[in-house]
Parts: sequence; structure tokens; C-alpha cells
Amino acid sequence: MVSFRYICQIAALLLPLSALSQQHFPKVIPAGNYSSICALGDSRYAVVSDKSAEDGFFVLRIDVDTLRRRITSITNEGFRSAAKPNSDLEGICFFPPRQTLFIASEGSGEILEYALDGTPTGRRLPTDTTKLAQQKAYGLEALTYDAGRHRFFATTERPLRGDSLLQIWTFDDDLRPSTVYRYHPDAPISRKYYHGVAELCALSDGRLLVLERQIRIPRLKIGAKTIIRLYEISPSDEPMLQKRLVAEFTTRLTLTSRKFANYEGLCEVAPGLIMLIADSQNQYRGVLRDWIKLLTIEKKY
Repeated sequence: MVSFRYICQIAALLLPLSALSQQHFPKVIPAGNYSSICALGDSRYAVVSDKSAEDGFFVLRIDVDTLRRRITSITNEGFRSAAKPNSDLEGICFFPPRQTLFIASEGSGEILEYALDGTPTGRRLPTDTTKLAQQKAYGLEALTYDAGRHRFFATTERPLRGDSLLQIWTFDDDLRPSTVYRYHPDAPISRKYYHGVAELCALSDGRLLVLERQIRIPRLKIGAKTIIRLYEISPSDEPMLQKRLVAEFTTRLTLTSRKFANYEGLCEVAPGLIMLIADSQNQYRGVLRDWIKLLTIEKKY
């Protein structure tokens, strides 16, 4: 006899990407400007906001039903402050060898290490802060750690001034610079679209995901639209990276739907299952929401 669990597994695999709905938890997650998320283990995640009062991060316990691919509950374990003013934090990753977090600041161009209580350790990745500061609003944006390669990966939202390609910098476990890769981002659909790379995510199977977004916000806001694309890259000895589209979806703000979501954070929940978190601009005018979305991607064989 075929078990009910087996039937559910088959049904889940047949679901299209669009069937995995967005969820929000307004009574648990405070209105925010969430820009990055990483897994800490044991269903706990660290999340940064680019407009929190101080540098630091939230810790959320997120329970996921991986069979049905739904978030079943979220517990907010509080904010871990670094006791200094917010510097526009955009990327966060967990560093298992030291059980610490590294956080990328667009405002300062720095990537600093923090203990799990929010205290800075004094260590940092050696970024060119002068060059990154020149990027202003399109500077240091994405950060991830690949435990298999023992490498950090970091990049900017758009190419550095005078360049047409993104540079993806890597650093080893001793925080020393390593290979610099080149990545060709998508061109904007039109002049009406805001565009750029929002996040990097190292997967347990060795692939790296790049989250690119295209956003259009009309003057009256109704008709606002986001196009989210996830690309797979496989860093090797070649400095020029080739990318392959693995997922794409669209969100909109209409008179009947408020599912517009500016997804900025990305992390792996389980092989083939990833989680995205949106920046609601502090739940802008009571219209936008802090959406969280689970998405399946093709597994590597």
C-alpha cells in the first residue's frame, strides 16, 4: 500500500514554483527593512535590517515543514545590538569555524565579524572601503560563506564605477583575499526599472546562487512590480563566471492584491529548498508586508 507520506512527497514535487505562496507573520516579526538572512542551525536564523536603530541582527526561530514546504511558526528571539549607529547593513553570513557572524555594511564598505550576542570581535574581511564608499547607494550588498570551499563571497549591488561587470570577491578562513571573479548582471528591462544584485547564497551542494531583481514603482504606486531571478553559478579556476537561470517569479501591487515584495535576503533551508525575506520599507504606509517565501530549485545531480 502506498503511504500517505509518500503521496504528499510526490504531490509536493509536482507543485509549480508559483504554488509556493508568500507568508507573513505580522504579530511576530516587527515592521522592518530586512536586507539579508542566514541560517544558524537548529531552525534559527539571523536577519539584518538596513535601517535598524543600531548595528546588529535579529534572531528568529523559523519552523519549516519541508515536506509541504510551508513555514509553520516563527519566534522572535530578539535583537542583538552591536551598540553603535546603523551603518546600512546589507549582508550577513554565519561562520561555523568560530561560531560567529560576518555582516556587510553598505554605508562603511566594511565586513565585520560579530559574536552571536552582537558584540564586534574586532576582526574584518579586508575590503577596499575607499572604493566601495564611492558606490554610495549601489555599494557592498551581498555576502555568503561557502563551508565546502572555506570561502567568503561578497559583491556590490551594481558594478563599480567605470566597469560593466560585477566583481565577486572571495576570502579564505584566515580572512585573506583570494580569487576575484567577474559576473555579468542583467541589464534593466527599461529605464523605468530599478535593478541590481541583492544577495548571494552558497548552497550545500557547492553551487552559488545570485539573486537579481528588477523593480518598477509608478508614481501612484498601484501597478508596482518586482521580477526576482535566481541564477546558479559554479566558481572554478576561471575568473569569468557563467550563470544559469534556475528560478524566476513576479510580485505585484494592484487594487486587489498587496503581494508586492522586494526580496533582498536569501538562504538555504534544506537541499533544494530556499527561503527569501523581503524589505517592506517598514511596512510602508500599512500597504507593504514583511513577506517570507519558500522556493524550490532544481537539485544538483
